[in-house]
Amino acid sequence: MLKKLIQYLYTGWCAIAFVVPMLILAIPMVIPVIVSRKLDFITYFFIRVWVYCFSITTGIWFIGHNKRVVDRKKSYIFVINHTSFLDAPAIPIAIPSSLVALGKKELSQIPVFGWITGRFAIWVDRSDPESRKAGSQRLKQLLSGGTSVLVAPEGTRNNTDEPLLPFRYGPFRLAIESQIPILPVIIHNAGKLMKRGSLLLTPGVVHSYCLPEISVEGLTEDDLDELTNSTYELMKNKIIELNSQ
Repeated sequence: MLKKLIQYLYTGWCAIAFVVPMLILAIPMVIPVIVSRKLDFITYFFIRVWVYCFSITTGIWFIGHNKRVVDRKKSYIFVINHTSFLDAPAIPIAIPSSLVALGKKELSQIPVFGWITGRFAIWVDRSDPESRKAGSQRLKQLLSGGTSVLVAPEGTRNNTDEPLLPFRYGPFRLAIESQIPILPVIIHNAGKLMKRGSLLLTPGVVHSYCLPEISVEGLTEDDLDELTNSTYELMKNKIIELNSQ
């Protein structure tokens, strides 16, 4: 009982540590991307400052591995596994370049977080085909302008015992149509710090791993299944490897 009470108090403190630095840094986070996408490096600097503030005050640390595979001069479609709400602060540490994320519309309703992240996220109602189509078109525009995008191809948080949920075709079709390479990213250990079906947190370390980029040069719609399945297997095998360590 005492242990559970301490965990509730700790989680409450984490919520405060999540929101307060975000409020303090809201202006330098948001203003640059409002002025110009070319200034988004300033935004992402302050986003990482926010993550470090969160880590220092909570004891939840984020470490990125193999980031050297990311060429900051190139555009990518980053695909990531979705394990918990801790994925949000893990992403800026995992990926060294700036990007725009495709996110569930429900997240836009979270006070403060939804307003701030809405400046560098595209919200989509996954139950609405028109919303998904509009989101895909917006991502194509951003990719053509040199911006990288991030998508969770599972579509929702993985609350099963499987390493990954089945992938949706969206990001892989987008990669083929735009001829932009895919770069998989694995978030590891976040699910242990926030258990499935619970919002309670425990301190620890969240690791992220950038995998080698996957070229889509010359691929067509006929290659969609193979591209989706090969990326799925690559990410699944890496998760299994990490879980066995």
